[in-house]
Amino acid sequence: MASTPDLSDVKPLPSEAPMHPTTVAAYEAAFEAHQHRWGEILQENAERMARGSYSLHWMNTDGSGWGKRAKPSSRGLTYTDINKYKGSGEIPTMATWKNFTPRGSIREPYADKFPEVVDYEVLDKWELWSDNVETLFEEAKARQWNATKDIAWSELEALPEDLEKATCQLSTFLTEVEFVAGDFPAKWLYRIPQEFLEVKSFLSTQIMDEARHQEVFRKRAMAGGGLLHASPGFEWALQAIMEAPTHTMGTFLLNLLGEGLVLSIFRSGEMIAKTQVDKEIFRRCLQDEARHVSYGVMQLKSYIDNHPDPQKCMDDLHRFADVGEMVILTSFSEAALVEPTAILLGGGLKKIDDGMDGMAKLWRMSVEEYLARCDRAGFDRSERCKIPLDAPWVA
Repeated sequence: MASTPDLSDVKPLPSEAPMHPTTVAAYEAAFEAHQHRWGEILQENAERMARGSYSLHWMNTDGSGWGKRAKPSSRGLTYTDINKYKGSGEIPTMATWKNFTPRGSIREPYADKFPEVVDYEVLDKWELWSDNVETLFEEAKARQWNATKDIAWSELEALPEDLEKATCQLSTFLTEVEFVAGDFPAKWLYRIPQEFLEVKSFLSTQIMDEARHQEVFRKRAMAGGGLLHASPGFEWALQAIMEAPTHTMGTFLLNLLGEGLVLSIFRSGEMIAKTQVDKEIFRRCLQDEARHVSYGVMQLKSYIDNHPDPQKCMDDLHRFADVGEMVILTSFSEAALVEPTAILLGGGLKKIDDGMDGMAKLWRMSVEEYLARCDRAGFDRSERCKIPLDAPWVA
């Protein structure tokens, strides 16, 4: 009979990416420095369990909103419904709890025992809130779709080579931009405290939306022959979004301007798309993109309406937009976006000149809609916008 193996002799599998010793050492040092805090909790719990006693402190409801049960509305039990009750906690103007505690929970008695999440740095409500964020979150959940099964890929029709290449190039562009549209909210998501859980929840749906958009356009390109050209102009615009110095400024560039351009493309899908499958892709992506743009508009409005220094707010926003618009303009004028879209609008390579007329209309519509969104938010860019109302190729 074989002896029982000694697990201490079992060697771990080699790691392809071993942890760097200095990284591990820093982790150890950080927690050892706070051992007096978490160590006391561990010792207290261990000693109590050794005595066979129970704490049951969690049954004390003093200082909580315990007692009233949240009631669902006709749509179910939404954040809007539960936020009517004291137990959900008040959404603060500035977050002071920089830990993982749920808003509305009993936490004051333990304030000196919690760790501090130093990455929670977006503390002002006006830096990220929008009055429609709860509604947008519910809509996002209700309208999730599956890019694998909800698109009739088996019914995709073969197109003439020029139209297929144009479709695949446009899909490549959209593949290139959509993941960054998810990377940006992901970059800020972990910097937002739990106090603003509604915003964190919505941004999570935006990340999922953008992952699905990247997926569906990548699949469309592959189903049509393959991905085509990436573009430097897109990359500079995407980097400008990712490196925006604040959440609001990045949201402005992404949701009002960048996503606004993509929204205009999706809205023109009936004219651009040459198959029913492509039309369905555009329709489904349109509803998602509209939510992101709506959040961006209302978030900027909240920022402007509640900023403690209105003049500085406007000066900073205009200064940022002066540069941001010029960078985004590079993607507006990229051949890898303009030309395939013109070919699709015109109906073929031989009709690209006709398509450029349609592209000029799409350009003007995109800029007008962007300025209208800014105006709705209370940010007048009509006299300072760096993106010309008419396309550069219009005489």
